[in-house]
Amino acid sequence: MPPDLPIIDELVTFVYSTDLERSHGFYAGVLGLEMVLDQGACRIYRVTNTAYIGVCNHRKPGPDGVVVTIVSQDVDGWFAKLTSAGISTDGPPRHNDRFDIYHFFATDPDGHHIEFQRFGTSWPGPEGAKG
Repeated sequence: MPPDLPIIDELVTFVYSTDLERSHGFYAGVLGLEMVLDQGACRIYRVTNTAYIGVCNHRKPGPDGVVVTIVSQDVDGWFAKLTSAGISTDGPPRHNDRFDIYHFFATDPDGHHIEFQRFGTSWPGPEGAKG
């Protein structure tokens, strides 16, 4: 990665479900993935040490209802980088109390939502949350 870019620590791909229990049976039962965080409306499963699948029962607008989330401790750096490049965002980074995250959304050229976020203290990522 070029030195002028903020670091990407982890990646979460969020998909949406009409039945979280049925989805849990698939991701945990069939695929054997460990659920690392249950936020009630979203459940996050570890795929590798730095990659996760999040399954949520609410839907964000966008193509196919998928959100790619880049996890980085430098959310503000990503916001500065993207806005200086003229990339559309939903506003400056902010704290979301419901999910204990600091984040914002950007939109890629095809309308996909790319979320940039830092988890709060509940995140069991490889290095734990840095708040």
